[in-house]
Amino acid sequence: MRKIFLTIIYIAIYGLLPVFAGEIKGTIVSKDKPVSFASVVIANTTIGTQANEEGKFIIANAPNGQQTIQVSSVGYKTKTITVNVSANKSNNLLIDIEEENAQLSEVVVTGTMKETTINESPAPIQILNPTFFRKNPTPNLFESLSMVNGVRPQLNCNVCSTGDIHINGMEGPYTMVLIDGMPIVSALSTVYGLSGIPNSMVERIEVMKGPASTLYGSEAVGGLINVITKNPTKAPKFNFDWNTTSYLENNFDASVKAKVGNASALFSGNYFIFGNRVDINHDNFTDVTLQNRFSLFNKWSFQRPQNRVFNLAARYVYEDRFGGEMQWQRKNRGGDEVYGESIFTKRWELLGNYQLPFENEKVTFNFSVNQHDQNSVYGITRYLAVQRIAFGQLLWDKKLSKNHDALFGATIRNTYYDDNTVITQTADLKNTPDRIWLPGVFVQDEITAGSKNKILLGVRYDYNSKHGGIFSPRLNWKFSPDKDNIFRLSLGNGYRVVNLFSEDHAALTGSRKVVIKNALKPERSYNANLDYQKFFTFQKGYGNIQFNAFYTYFSNKIIADYDQDPELVVYDNLKGHGISKGVAFNSEFAFTSGLKAFIGGTLMEVYRVESNELRINQIQTPNFTGNYAISYAFEKMALSFDLTGNIYSPMRLPVVREYGDTRPEYSPWFGIHNIQATKRFKNGFQLYGGVKNFTNFLPKYPIFRADAPFSEQFDPSYNYAPLQRIRGFIGARLNIF
Repeated sequence: MRKIFLTIIYIAIYGLLPVFAGEIKGTIVSKDKPVSFASVVIANTTIGTQANEEGKFIIANAPNGQQTIQVSSVGYKTKTITVNVSANKSNNLLIDIEEENAQLSEVVVTGTMKETTINESPAPIQILNPTFFRKNPTPNLFESLSMVNGVRPQLNCNVCSTGDIHINGMEGPYTMVLIDGMPIVSALSTVYGLSGIPNSMVERIEVMKGPASTLYGSEAVGGLINVITKNPTKAPKFNFDWNTTSYLENNFDASVKAKVGNASALFSGNYFIFGNRVDINHDNFTDVTLQNRFSLFNKWSFQRPQNRVFNLAARYVYEDRFGGEMQWQRKNRGGDEVYGESIFTKRWELLGNYQLPFENEKVTFNFSVNQHDQNSVYGITRYLAVQRIAFGQLLWDKKLSKNHDALFGATIRNTYYDDNTVITQTADLKNTPDRIWLPGVFVQDEITAGSKNKILLGVRYDYNSKHGGIFSPRLNWKFSPDKDNIFRLSLGNGYRVVNLFSEDHAALTGSRKVVIKNALKPERSYNANLDYQKFFTFQKGYGNIQFNAFYTYFSNKIIADYDQDPELVVYDNLKGHGISKGVAFNSEFAFTSGLKAFIGGTLMEVYRVESNELRINQIQTPNFTGNYAISYAFEKMALSFDLTGNIYSPMRLPVVREYGDTRPEYSPWFGIHNIQATKRFKNGFQLYGGVKNFTNFLPKYPIFRADAPFSEQFDPSYNYAPLQRIRGFIGARLNIF
């Protein structure tokens, strides 16, 4: 009987062999290097294997016919290929997979103005791509940056939602925002313009903390954010992303690329609309600013002899924004019956870079021009402004010797600014638009001292047509005892010319008047930054940790004083000095199980010391900020979950004690936490959804004297968190390559 049973089992197995007779074998590599222990699975089956240390694998029992193979490994993007399996033929594949964002070989340009990798860059740069930001979908760059450690988008008004970006606690004017390395988002455009940069045009974002004035000039005092737009030659053929929330916020992103002769073109658009008036705290004011905004972006990349660069891009943004009393209508705009803040914004930009046809020399001309028009009313106060900026930059990238890699640059920038406030008025009340010429020259030398040391020396000289010459030196030193440990020391001097933007939220949205006490001098900053980063792998994954200590000293700091008089905002150069100091920690871990974690925190002190040694903490600046993003992917189910959030310590807030304001001077500890699930389908289609602010945190006391918005006591600047309660969201995206 036993022999009969074994014979039946043998016949059954033998009869199935033709079905499972195929063999798939191959090698998994990335940039010609083997990827150890990668997972190889036949889609929609439980059949798979793991590559060995040399990246080689064999699947001996693969079903016949056309099969879809999924290759995944921690630190690499999942790759899907199709193979034909035959009983009489063995496949021998070479599968090249792409590294994830966190790898050492990621290309950056911000720290040195030339392409290099993260591990080779003398300056510490943080790179973030759209994949990271999709862990918590947002409609624009401004909101996305809340996920970056040490970077905090700050809303400055609870009515119109003006905002700026703080880096290491320093206020918005100290943060320079670049697009493709060009300073076209500044002054007037930063207040509402940052929300007009959609994710559809972004390839990656590079963040550099600390002064960068030697390369980028004025405004790069506290750090800079460089938005690298998509390359038309590498972008998906078609991309679409839509999401909506239970608040009825709707965001649409779409892009398409085309080949036109010897050029590649990318066309993208974004439309965001929110028209739902919400008043949770029953103060008769909209909790969230209504917005109707669209943005168009077009970029061309031209093929030229010897692969010389020629890119040209244009962007247009229009926005209609409103915040105010719930019963406000368009007919009330600028009137004194119903309080409302209504802002119309129109903005266009043109930018490009062109590599000049010099034989054996890399000389590039970068250029941009933009105009920002704003027509706004704040109650009965009308604010009309226009700003035009033209920028040109000539770069000569020259390899002087084996150990010396130099960069020479010459720039010129012209800024035209006009508005209907005292900023552009003479003593006899005549209108005089502000015009500033800012030519400059700079040079840097990247010195390679052996295999472990790299030194970057740089100097810059600018001549401001109002303030004269300004000199900025720079020193960066990178020491790498091995490929997994990197130490960086940065010493720099930054400056910020007087570019006082009169639309201070307290000046226009409240009752205060702007007073410029003296002729304002340029600010100076002196910064030291020490950074250590360690990369490591372990049996079930990889990770990296980063520690950073920073210290910045300010002289001639321009201060907006809210304490002298409850009816005034007094601008003057600080007679003492300002300090920003702290330590930061970043970590990233990824496991073969599908778990990934990004965790960071910054502990800092930002304050000013008056001439009488009185120390005053900066408003709306917490001593501690933390952020996290924890993800888990079920690869076989093509399903992933993301948990993201921020934690903030108490921050000093503007209160008006002279008018009986009893609100707390400091905010409480609080956090905003979100969760999301994403399901991937074939052909690049995804569905996602989740809950934002699932702990339902809401700030208290947002507006002082909301019952009397036209009075001198009205003040909406007491802001430390978005006024949005728990809300659900759903969305869909499609990428076709």
